[in-house]
Amino acid sequence: MRVTVVGAGVVGTMHAWQAVERGHEVVQIEREAEARGASLRNFGQIWVSGRAGGEELATALRARELWEGIGARVPGLGFRPNGSLTPVRGDLELAVAEAAVAREDAAARGHKLLTPGEARALNPALRGEFTAALYCERDAAVEPRTAQLALREELLKSPNYTFLPGREVREVVGAGAVRDDHGDVHQGDAVVLCTGAWLGGLVRALAGPDLPVRRVRLQMMQTNPLGEPLTTSVADADSFRYYPAYASDALDALNAGQAQAQTAAAHRMQLLMVQRADGGLTIGDTHEYEHPFAFDTVEDPYDHLTEVVESLLGRPLPKVRRRWAGVYAQCTDPGRVVHRQQVRDGVWLVTGPGGRGMTCSPAIAETTANELGW
Repeated sequence: MRVTVVGAGVVGTMHAWQAVERGHEVVQIEREAEARGASLRNFGQIWVSGRAGGEELATALRARELWEGIGARVPGLGFRPNGSLTPVRGDLELAVAEAAVAREDAAARGHKLLTPGEARALNPALRGEFTAALYCERDAAVEPRTAQLALREELLKSPNYTFLPGREVREVVGAGAVRDDHGDVHQGDAVVLCTGAWLGGLVRALAGPDLPVRRVRLQMMQTNPLGEPLTTSVADADSFRYYPAYASDALDALNAGQAQAQTAAAHRMQLLMVQRADGGLTIGDTHEYEHPFAFDTVEDPYDHLTEVVESLLGRPLPKVRRRWAGVYAQCTDPGRVVHRQQVRDGVWLVTGPGGRGMTCSPAIAETTANELGW
């Protein structure tokens, strides 16, 4: 079988990986020299802890298993099973953490409620004051800026894999066939469009104007090296308001009785923080849903994140090295992990994993491969 994958972000690259692993010939086409979208502009978290129960959690857990296996083969991914800690303060936040630990699927997530002393034994960098911490053993991390490059380097070892950068697919010209902007036709048995947040042009022409996917903008930053290990990923209690796994009466009470900080509420913020291989910290994020998106980044969210991080670390944040904005595609139906649609004979669109793309992409690609009979 010959498979054409359009898009070289993490979702597209995992589809190419699945096809090559199953013995198929793969051509992967990317309009940039390398992917530059949300697949690079994220935390690199394999984030199991907050996923909705049922299909979403099952997808994340399967993806976590696949990431670990691929990471053993491709050390350049920087895969590490670091887990995560969410420190909580006060009775309202503690009650949400207790409700999470009481879920029927808490064991599958590796959820445990730790005392401050237990949390600091696991992550000594957390010197700030907090009441308790929710631990998720199943969370993990990779290096987002280099993961696709490492995967591609491994894929290129196969004679069945070809990477064509700097080409934009413009039209479908037959069953399983597309033409790029060089005029070349790529004929195969299946085309998978993994175009990320690019939802116009060919995607709109194929899927129509009512595609149930929206674009979401975020802001993030990265610091100089911390100078000590941050042994787990770290979140704050605002993440309870964002991730579906924490929905409960306790969360309703938190929302009613303890408002977010003004800046956090205005920018729909949570703290997520991961240490990079060089020791720096990736910190975010914000969520903007209304179009048109701003073209600039604003400072108030960064000031808020700095304040929250410093309160948890009990020390000043290292100098911020870089700031950026990114845009990702998200299904408008929160019950769907991804939007997968056959848009023409032999042509499928796979998009909209939202903030789950880095976490779930290996399992999303595996499901596509199974459904298409690869």
